[in-house]
Amino acid sequence: MSTPANTRESAIRRSLLGQMRGLGSARSGTGHWWMQRVTAVALVPLAIWFVIGAIDHLGSGRTAIVHWMGGPVTATLMLALIACMFEHMQLGLQVVIEDYVHNEARRVATLLAMKAGTGLLAILAAISVLKMAIAG
Repeated sequence: MSTPANTRESAIRRSLLGQMRGLGSARSGTGHWWMQRVTAVALVPLAIWFVIGAIDHLGSGRTAIVHWMGGPVTATLMLALIACMFEHMQLGLQVVIEDYVHNEARRVATLLAMKAGTGLLAILAAISVLKMAIAG
């Protein structure tokens, strides 16, 4: 009878299937992919809103821009744009670094530097918006 071979084979299949369900070596591939898509979709209306607002305020002075940013809706949308933009940028750069930097130590150092840099730039942009929102 072939039941012992089938049992052994099904155990191997389950083991391989269990490995396949792990979402990759870091177990975060699907979440990373979805977050990249969600931020891309969110960036479309936010970028359109920002471009229209920027065109609308072409030639305006600093006071007009600060007044525009002083509105709660404008400041909130601007902060959402900053958050989505820097998260999307960080996710994209992470994929590039993981794909093209082959030395493990160099990859980890580059990822840490990139994440720190994008985080600091996002904080700087958010503080700038908040300063204008408070002043406006």
